[in-house]
Amino acid sequence: MMSLPFYQRHHEHYDRAYRHKALSSTVSQYQKETKSKSAVYAQGSAAYARGSAAHRHSSAAGFSLDSSAAYSHRSTAYDHSAMQSKRSAAYSLDSQSLSTSSAAYSHGSESINKLAAAYRLGSEAYNFGLKNSNLMIEDQSYKMSPKAKRAKQSLISEDKENEAIDYSVPIFTGREVNISGITDTEEERIKESAAYVAKRNLFATGEGVSVSKVAKTTSEEEHHEKKSRKVAIRESAERVAMKKTLEDTQAFHKKLNQDKLLHPPEFIIEPRSHTIWEKENVRFNCSVAGWPAPRVTWYKNNVPIDVQAHPGKYIIQSRYGLHSLEITECEFDDTAQYHASAMNVKGEVSVYASLVVKRYKGEIDASLLHSRNLSLSPFAVTPRGYASRFEISFVDKFDVAFGREGETMSLGCTVVINPDIKRFKPDIEWYRNGVLITPSKWVQMQWSGERASLTLTHANKEDEGLYTLRVAMGEYYEEYSSYVFVRDADAEIPGAPGAPLDVQCLDANKDYVIVSWKQPAVDGGNPILGYFIDRCEVGTSHWTQCNENPVKFARFPVTGLIEGRSYIFRVRAVNKAGVSLPSRVSEPVAALDPADRARLRSHPSAPWTGQIIVTEEEPAEGVVPGPPTDLQVIEATKNYVVLSWKPPGQRGHEGIMYFVEKCVSGTEDWQRVNTEIPVKSPRFAVFDLSEGKSYCFRVRCCNSAGIGEPSEATEATVVDDKLDIPKAPGRILPTRNTDTSVVVTWTEPPDAKELVGYYIESSVEGSGRWEPCNNNPVKGTRFICHGLSNGEKYIFRVRAVNAAGLSEFSQESEPIEVKAAIAAPSPPYDIVVLESVRDSMVLGWKQPEAIGGAEITGYYVNYREVVDGVPGKWKEANIKAVTERAYRIQNLKENMVYQFQVAAANLAGVGTPSKPSKPFKCEEWTIAVPGPPHDVKCTEVRKDSLVLLWKEPVYSGRSPIVGYYVDMKETEAKEEHWRSVNEKPLQKKFLKIGGLTQGVSYVFRVRATNQAGVGKPSDVTDAVVAETRPGTKEVVVDVDDNGVISLNFECDQMSPDSKFIWSKNYEPIEDDSRLNINTKGGKSKLSFKDLGEDDLGIYSCIVTDTDGVSSSYTIDEEEMKRLLALSHERQFPTVPLVSELAVEILEKGEVRFWLQAEKLSGNAKASFVFNDKEIFNGEKYKMKVDQKTGLVEMIMDKLEEKDEGTYTFQLQDGKATNQSSLVLIGDVFKKLRDEADFQRKEWHRKQGPHFVDKLGWEVTDECNVMLKCKVANIKKETHIVWYKDDREIMVDEEHDFKDGVCTLLISEFSKKDAGTYEVILKDDRGKDSSELKLKDTAFADLMNEVCRRIALSATDLKIQSTAEGIRLYSYVTYYVEDLRVGWLHNDTQIKFTDRMRTGVTGEQIWLQINEPTPQDKGRYIMELFDGNTTHKKTVDLSGQAFDEAFAEFQRLKQAAIAEKNRARVLGGLPDVVTIQEGKALNLSCTVWGDPTPEVSWLKNEKSFVSDANCILKFESGKNVSFSISAVSTQDSGKYSIVVKNKYGTETSDVTVSVYIPEEERV
Repeated sequence: MMSLPFYQRHHEHYDRAYRHKALSSTVSQYQKETKSKSAVYAQGSAAYARGSAAHRHSSAAGFSLDSSAAYSHRSTAYDHSAMQSKRSAAYSLDSQSLSTSSAAYSHGSESINKLAAAYRLGSEAYNFGLKNSNLMIEDQSYKMSPKAKRAKQSLISEDKENEAIDYSVPIFTGREVNISGITDTEEERIKESAAYVAKRNLFATGEGVSVSKVAKTTSEEEHHEKKSRKVAIRESAERVAMKKTLEDTQAFHKKLNQDKLLHPPEFIIEPRSHTIWEKENVRFNCSVAGWPAPRVTWYKNNVPIDVQAHPGKYIIQSRYGLHSLEITECEFDDTAQYHASAMNVKGEVSVYASLVVKRYKGEIDASLLHSRNLSLSPFAVTPRGYASRFEISFVDKFDVAFGREGETMSLGCTVVINPDIKRFKPDIEWYRNGVLITPSKWVQMQWSGERASLTLTHANKEDEGLYTLRVAMGEYYEEYSSYVFVRDADAEIPGAPGAPLDVQCLDANKDYVIVSWKQPAVDGGNPILGYFIDRCEVGTSHWTQCNENPVKFARFPVTGLIEGRSYIFRVRAVNKAGVSLPSRVSEPVAALDPADRARLRSHPSAPWTGQIIVTEEEPAEGVVPGPPTDLQVIEATKNYVVLSWKPPGQRGHEGIMYFVEKCVSGTEDWQRVNTEIPVKSPRFAVFDLSEGKSYCFRVRCCNSAGIGEPSEATEATVVDDKLDIPKAPGRILPTRNTDTSVVVTWTEPPDAKELVGYYIESSVEGSGRWEPCNNNPVKGTRFICHGLSNGEKYIFRVRAVNAAGLSEFSQESEPIEVKAAIAAPSPPYDIVVLESVRDSMVLGWKQPEAIGGAEITGYYVNYREVVDGVPGKWKEANIKAVTERAYRIQNLKENMVYQFQVAAANLAGVGTPSKPSKPFKCEEWTIAVPGPPHDVKCTEVRKDSLVLLWKEPVYSGRSPIVGYYVDMKETEAKEEHWRSVNEKPLQKKFLKIGGLTQGVSYVFRVRATNQAGVGKPSDVTDAVVAETRPGTKEVVVDVDDNGVISLNFECDQMSPDSKFIWSKNYEPIEDDSRLNINTKGGKSKLSFKDLGEDDLGIYSCIVTDTDGVSSSYTIDEEEMKRLLALSHERQFPTVPLVSELAVEILEKGEVRFWLQAEKLSGNAKASFVFNDKEIFNGEKYKMKVDQKTGLVEMIMDKLEEKDEGTYTFQLQDGKATNQSSLVLIGDVFKKLRDEADFQRKEWHRKQGPHFVDKLGWEVTDECNVMLKCKVANIKKETHIVWYKDDREIMVDEEHDFKDGVCTLLISEFSKKDAGTYEVILKDDRGKDSSELKLKDTAFADLMNEVCRRIALSATDLKIQSTAEGIRLYSYVTYYVEDLRVGWLHNDTQIKFTDRMRTGVTGEQIWLQINEPTPQDKGRYIMELFDGNTTHKKTVDLSGQAFDEAFAEFQRLKQAAIAEKNRARVLGGLPDVVTIQEGKALNLSCTVWGDPTPEVSWLKNEKSFVSDANCILKFESGKNVSFSISAVSTQDSGKYSIVVKNKYGTETSDVTVSVYIPEEERV
């Protein structure tokens, strides 16, 4: 249980009502933040509750029952809420002390006396606990504070018990903290400063303070606290609210039934790690809760454990929520990380445990271990149960890390501790540059039980340094270290400097704070002009710039602070490009005098209760203070001077303040510096001094009684920087370290003062670009520069740093190539016996995994006797190192058991010896079969193959070895899965194994065989993963220009001591008379002097001191023939041609001869030969050779008869030659000449208007024919004339030659348009013509296209009913006779008759079906054949379509019959008859109708019948007559004949006009 101060243990009942509002809100906030951490504080809460209960029991007599119950209720509520927060607990310490003091004071002065002394003692415990706690604000990692030391209680003695003392209750006021990253000690300073100011102000104003005199007598007076009505109401309201909250919470938990709710898995018991010996069993146990029940899966190194694949090896059980994994007969390979994963629908969670299986080291016979006859454990167990020695090792270690400001960085390391003792956990500590790191806002640390990790949540340059992880188990500890580099964040302004770092507050007073920082390493390419300092009051987010002008000195006193308030600071650098990003903020600091701060620390404040009880003493008479003493200048720069002094001895009981005065040295003209506000602290920074002048200073004290005498003046002080910028460091010496790092050392600059550290920069030689190696100044004169490029040469320079600035750069170091320094090799391993006789044994072993950067020069073998399992002393087997990995040890004792160890050596020295081998007995081998092969290794590893090499056994058995068998298996497979690669024994000692699976790990072994049988297998190879590593290169064959054949191999992974080793058939090349090997840098070439059959074989190359870089190339007979042919070609080269000599006709009729070579050098030459005579460049021949393109050409203006013959181009480029010929004779020459003449004429033709595209035709979408041609070189005066059959075609519009196209449109093209068309272009430059014959075949082709377009224009077939029947028809654009039309009915050709006929009417193509019958139903197809293609249109005349059409036909037919037989007047009657009076009128007409119509007459629309004057006749059923013998004027009028039968009626009108002659009128 934690040790608590007495005022907390005895006064649990401190009431919430007395808390300050800010404190209450802060506590509430802390309760929310730490709700999930409540379990951590349970122990503290229990201790608090037990102390409260004890107090309630002991103080029952002093308090009423009601009061006790009330306080008890509040304490219970407080335990359930506030105590869950560590800050609440911290504040409760102050709260309980106040309650204690108040209660004790009310019981009289006796209690006060005891309490006063106890309070002082308890304060010390309080301060100790608070200082050492790990209390953080906001997002820090919470941890219980260490136990505070218990203060000894030395209460005042009995004889002084009745003596009254004056006691003032300290005042506390809460402040809400908004600035994150404040530690508990910082929080303490904030509380103390706030309490101090509040106390001073309250005493000065008298608010809320009641003062009473306490008589120094033995009588006791009771003083009761007075509560206001407002306070009482608030207390009551809070109790009600708290009670309701508790009731609601309890009600909720009663309703909650976790068994019926889904919740994720949770491990109740986690498996623990184990360390055991081989052949022992181990069990991992865990239990898990969750709903639904989680499914648990076990993993080994993140791979699920398959029980079926390893029968009997693993036993997995799950019973009643308890899950276990048992591993039987553990082997060394079972050393791994195991974890159990539980998963259900709500999520998945895993827990981890490690298993370390220790292998017997060989000190005694391994069989004794498992028979339990001898204890081998190197660990003894003490009475406490802890091992007397622990082995601590680090796995998966963090490497050198590089980060950038603002990023999150994480360092981690897996820790393996052997033995793993339950309940004894290691102490995990992290250090930066040797300083212990504590958790904060910037750093978080975690320990999972097996892995330690440290996270930098927001990396800054302050975080750069050497990080060390220390793991301690009791008295034993191990450390691992690595460097972390943090680069500057990208500047917001290009060219701005990096941010300053390590901002600190050196001297805090009431009046000023001195802020210091370190200069950044990066200046952005421009010198830093100075720095700006910003401040921010804690609790706010407003930053204020403290200086108007940049300051260059890396320290600055900030003034203008408000006393008692806390501040944080930051710094920004500035150059001519702009201002940098701000630095990380400083730790908070309070503006208080050190004396006040110390007084507050010794007497911590108690919470403010609303009323202060103080004692009063008689005021003393004021005393003028004396002069200060020990005045001195503690710091002087160009910008300011800092003074320091001691207060006077004579100053009375009243506080004092100070006035500072200055004068120029040599004068007595004193001026007061702080005229307005006196200085409260015994330190002061003086500004506004003239640089270079000398000043003296003095100080006066003052109080209410007056101003005292001045102090003694200081010596003359020159206003200038006392601290000079350091000089440049010297003797920069880089030395090799690793493949990516270099150690740089230097000497300290002379007369260096107050050095902060050094900055180191590096540059690739010749680049001129410098990069910082560190961003946080390093101490000392040695630094390892990491992150360099292997193989590059670097130079280095160093500059020193102090507060005055950065020194000049040192001289540049000598260039150094980055590569690893050599070290002694690691131990060899896998020692085996290759042969044993009576007095000697042959050993074999494997090469060390790390050779130390230098070639191994040899091996040293040691041996020792083992008698009854007890090993003896080691003896040297060889004085001179052996180069082979096999060695015979002579002079051994027969039947003696021996152990061996081997050490490798290189230039760096002899490495660590190997572990002792297994015990081997020296005895004569009499077995008939061979011994094991040795030195088995894998090379040329690729994704699907590798090459296995081995050496023959030292012991061959009783007969010679006749061959070898190679076995292989997957690494994780069991022993029974070994399989032989070859069925027949191999005669050679190497084998290329193919068919591997990419990414799978394999192991191999080799067995030798003789006539007696197969011998013991070799030692198993190291596991090899089948993969082709990135950057893998192969041996490449090459034939150079001289015909030399070579094999070339290149390696870019070489170390300084790597070598190329060539072999033939995987044996060393002994006869090098036929070969030349040349190696330079990372390339090696094996050249053949005269490749022949003796050189056939496999040539391989291995690069030593690499990670297995190797390759091979096979030269067989076919490859040899190919290479020899290529060699001959290179030895006697020819100029390769892309194309042979060819000829072509150019635009003007010129003839061009040309050929093209693949490539020509600048010295290439060409000769031109015609009929065995060289021709040269001149008027007739224009010759050209283009070396860039390889083009060789010759141009002739024209071909003549004398130019017939053979043309040859001869090329010479160095020693390479070639030629190409072209024969131009006979018809070939004549055709070429005609083509040249034609092209020449064409060129002349094109000088005037001409046709680019000759006259042609196309059929438009409207099925018209358009004749068109494309013309060029046209101008405004150019005319175009069209002709057909030599007759000019008149066109209405002039051609505008738009787009250079001329057209002639012929609509509805038909046979009449056949003929020869011609178009002529002409102007003053000449004329051109183009002719198009549209006759015979050409006309047929055109008509076919016309018909095709017409057929495509045909509409879908439609159905029309007529009086005669049903008509099917389709419309086309227009119809021509060349378009052949056919009709099909149900896919059968229709035979046309009178009833079924077809025809064309205009653009309509139809099929008429007269008098249709049901047999006419079906599918009708119209076929249009254009001469080449048949186009079809289909209609279905059946079903409803036929019924509707047939019904319409019937209707039209009846209508036609009615129209045919209806009564009608066929003719004979005129429209108007004019007749003279008295004349005879005879009218007649013919009528028709079936049946015979009825005839009647109308006159003037009235019925009119025959009489004597007018005779009407109707004869033979068709002749009608109308006669008037003598007409009169009364006979004038409109006469109508009406004929009528059952089909209809028709009327015909005639107008009769009777006139009287003129003479008769008179």
